[in-house]
Amino acid sequence: MSGTHRIKVTVNGKLYEAEVESRRLLVDFLRHELMLYGTHAGCEQGACGACTVQFDGRAIKSCLMLAIQADGHEITTVEGLAKDGVLHDVQEAFRNAHGLQCGFCTPGFLMVAAALGEEKKVLKGDALRKELAGNLCRCTGYANIVTAVETYLEKVGGAAQ
Repeated sequence: MSGTHRIKVTVNGKLYEAEVESRRLLVDFLRHELMLYGTHAGCEQGACGACTVQFDGRAIKSCLMLAIQADGHEITTVEGLAKDGVLHDVQEAFRNAHGLQCGFCTPGFLMVAAALGEEKKVLKGDALRKELAGNLCRCTGYANIVTAVETYLEKVGGAAQ
């Protein structure tokens, strides 16, 4: 499969139509075609989680998906979390718990946490750390990130697991 393909994808509630190369990664499409720079390209191997977005409501690593695979689907990036200038509850939790330092990994953690919240999961301790294990941070000791996510998940509700 080579050449280009026409895709229609809804990103942050807005429909986009674009011509993309067959080999174009979703992370590169989001950053370079749609100018959504919050989705970071880190390791480009799916190990760091900096490129995490929600794909039809599920957290995925956009460096492991081709843009043409997004045709007909809905994507939410970190830019789509806040509404009308009001931070999403998960963003508030990170701010209040000081769950970031340099911020490079933060969008990926936010997108994973938001997806967990939409699933109404309330996780703590090792169970939460297991869910967050696909996202790496080089600056923090993870304690404030875990606290932020726990606080957010408690707020959105669900049964503790």
